[in-house]
Amino acid sequence: MQMDKPLQGLRVIELGQLLAGPFAGCMLGYFGAEVIKIEPPGGDPIRNWREVKDGTSLWWRSLARNKKCISVDLKTQEGRDLVRQLLVTADIVIENFRPGVMENWGLDPESLRQDNPSLIYARISGYGQSGPYAKKPGFASACEGISGFRYLNGYPDEVPVRPNLSLGDSVSGLHAVIGIMMALRARDQKTDEEPAQGQVVDVALYESMFNLLEAVIPECHGADIIRQPSGTTVTGIVPTNTYKCADGKHLVIGGNGDSIFTRLMQAIGRGDIAANESYATNADRVLHETEIDTVLKAWCANHTLADALTFLEFHRVPCGPVYNAEDMMNDQHFNERGLFEQVEINGEYLKIPAILPKLDNTPGGTEWPGPELGSHTDEVLVGLGLDEKAIADLKASGVIADS
Repeated sequence: MQMDKPLQGLRVIELGQLLAGPFAGCMLGYFGAEVIKIEPPGGDPIRNWREVKDGTSLWWRSLARNKKCISVDLKTQEGRDLVRQLLVTADIVIENFRPGVMENWGLDPESLRQDNPSLIYARISGYGQSGPYAKKPGFASACEGISGFRYLNGYPDEVPVRPNLSLGDSVSGLHAVIGIMMALRARDQKTDEEPAQGQVVDVALYESMFNLLEAVIPECHGADIIRQPSGTTVTGIVPTNTYKCADGKHLVIGGNGDSIFTRLMQAIGRGDIAANESYATNADRVLHETEIDTVLKAWCANHTLADALTFLEFHRVPCGPVYNAEDMMNDQHFNERGLFEQVEINGEYLKIPAILPKLDNTPGGTEWPGPELGSHTDEVLVGLGLDEKAIADLKASGVIADS
């Protein structure tokens, strides 16, 4: 029997805007947490980013799913007092303002500790809450650079390449969720004699990307090797590359396991290479990378993508196409695995991505798309005990936006 969503019963207050904090809130809301998003009177800027339809970004409809949106002017004392009341009721706070902003507003962890000692407070910033760079403005673009990640992307002696995604923000959002889950576990392990204690989860964009660097640091320190950009390959692993097929489409081949490489060479008619001890191990193949890539490039150039995939998969060689968005939406496997969900907006349907991972007994799900500005303001404030007149007065004074 399917149970409730795993985070049901938790209240999350999301402060901040754009991507890193909101992506963390999106994940928590998808798996059942009540997420109350605090927006400024004009709304989160991402409401107007990228492709806009009927006045609202399609991205917003996905990123703000399952969230209760309330618009509060935090530049006013009345607005800060309202948000403080909400924070006292929360299990989790997510904020991604520049370090010091929440302190200036009196909404920082220390100011809330006495009234809500079990609060888990996730803080996402460019460079963390401490250190000489803490106060620097930190968007994902700059933080991906200083983290070492950008240095490795692209081709030698050329400008480092940025993936066409705000990767630093999304990866930081994931790190925030991981930290929140660990903090919840620590809080839940407290005994009756020990009152539940929250803690601060300090996530820095540059550190989240730094966390992806595999062996880069030990190789530099232990072997004096600074890993360089390598184009479409990965340094020290052969063969793993992307090749153009006869129909102009691209195929990724990962033939770097020893037995896989032998099968690959035999399959494409190069049994001579398969039998040659000079190619037996990955270390051997690294010395012959250019030659091996030339062989695979020539083979792919003589086969369409579909034919190459069918042939290599038959021989149990890891490979795959390079998909765009339309390719993914048309793929049977993506659809059978439930990677797309459908929401209704103004009478029209919109496909948005599911949030992963998949849980078999307590799965997440989309209950509603990103709502209009201030859609839940009245509901949330009534929950705090405010009556109709008090809410009307706050709207009239501009402290909160009308729904």
